[in-house]
Parts: sequence; structure tokens; C-alpha cells
Amino acid sequence: MDAIKALNDRVSVRCYKEEQISKEELETVLEAGKNAPTGMNRQSPVFIAVQNKKIRDELSALNASFMDREGDPFYGAPTVICVLVKEGIITNIEDGSLALGNMLNAAYAIGLGACWIHRCKQMFESEYGKNLLAQYGLEGYVGVGCCILGYPADGFPEKKIRKADYAVYVG
Repeated sequence: MDAIKALNDRVSVRCYKEEQISKEELETVLEAGKNAPTGMNRQSPVFIAVQNKKIRDELSALNASFMDREGDPFYGAPTVICVLVKEGIITNIEDGSLALGNMLNAAYAIGLGACWIHRCKQMFESEYGKNLLAQYGLEGYVGVGCCILGYPADGFPEKKIRKADYAVYVG
């Protein structure tokens, strides 16, 4: 898909088929995240890619515990990528956000549904999250967001109209 078309047409998907995405599709999305710009090329983000249903469901329940409502915050998506960044790097949140944005756009470009899910910071501040970080040798990292991935259950939703005053022209 043309890059500009993908950037302009991407939408968030909130309803997924149960079918797992392929390893190749996951690698394509992770590669796009890995190649996002980072402040002074510090490459502060790391990604935890989860396709194991049991762990995915545990992360969903953990994320949901920080919401004011019931339900699966991952909308049934079979793959979750948790984006973490190294503490103490001045551009770490920006670095993680750019990686997430690249992954969302790459997913759309190859026909996958994706959505940014918040509360990743709280997830990895919890005891469960801290234990995961220790288990994976990622102490000193904080959560930025989760990128959920899967095949859209009902196709891609209609793109919402953007406001007219996004840009202010000076000069």
C-alpha cells in the first residue's frame, strides 16, 4: 500500500476475529516500530509481543482493573504488543509513542486491524507487571501503551471526518 494512503486512511479497529495473525505479519509490525525515530537515536523502546492466549487474557484483565467499566480493553484482538521505554531518557515517552504510531500505520498497510490501548504504564507499575519485567530482564522500563493487532471482524470501520482547523498557517 502507498505510504501516504496508509497514513491518511488508517482507522482504529475495536472488533476482531479470534484467528491469530501470522508470525510474518507480527514481525512486519515490530520492524516498523523498531525503525521509528528516537531522540538522539537512543532507541529507548522495547516491545513485549504477546500471542499466548493465557498471558494475553491476564494482561487484558490487568488493564481492565484500571478502567471504570467492565469488558475486554483489547477488544478481542489476539495479539498485544506492550511498548515500554527505558526510565531516565528524556525523550522516552516520545520515542515509545512514535514506535506505537509506526506499528499502527504498518498494521493498516498490511491489512491488519490495530488500536492504541492506554493504561500500559499502570499495568507495569503493578506487582504483576513488575514481576513480568523482572522475568524478562526489563527492570527500569515503564509502559507507554499497547498496540493490539488482529484481523478486523467486520472489516475496517468508516473513517471519521477530521476537523478543519488542524493547521494554522503562519507567514
